[in-house]
Amino acid sequence: MGSVCFIVDAIITGALLPCHLHSIRKSEFAGSMHPILVTGIQYNTRLDYIEQHYNTHCLATFALPLGARFNEAAFASQADWLVIALQKQPLPSSLWDSLYSELDTSTLDALIIGLDPPTFSERILQRLLASALLLPPYIAVRRSWFERLGGFDPELGKNIAINDLLKRLYTCPTRLKTYNCQLISQENLIGSSN
Repeated sequence: MGSVCFIVDAIITGALLPCHLHSIRKSEFAGSMHPILVTGIQYNTRLDYIEQHYNTHCLATFALPLGARFNEAAFASQADWLVIALQKQPLPSSLWDSLYSELDTSTLDALIIGLDPPTFSERILQRLLASALLLPPYIAVRRSWFERLGGFDPELGKNIAINDLLKRLYTCPTRLKTYNCQLISQENLIGSSN
């Protein structure tokens, strides 16, 4: 499997940042430690503590918009897969182990984690109304595809930057798969009962 790097923004996750990091670290598979980059607009004692306690690397990107912060982190990482937190709520650690195997493929460019894909009619309605997409909790994007898409728009802030990237993923011929958290939980329960 290719290398994986997690990118978590301290502003998006807020007070739940330690929960995100704990969930990721608790799920380590095959004894490997995946790098976690934590972005923020300033370096402070909280980030210093988090960096030491969760074995992360913090990037202070002084007053840059969210799109630019995510791009800086993606540039700093040399991993094959970028797993990016897009919401405040973390995923349970039990879900990460089942997702790692999905990244071990050459037939996938991106994985939307925790959200049902919009139906054709929902996508048309979103375009007509120019409404925002529902944000998944996480997205995993192959580095080469992330670079081909141009990354996040560095000028855009919070939800606008995320919506812009998601729209490009759905619009381009991306080999995209969506995982619903409930589906993963049900698969894990079925697998553990056998």
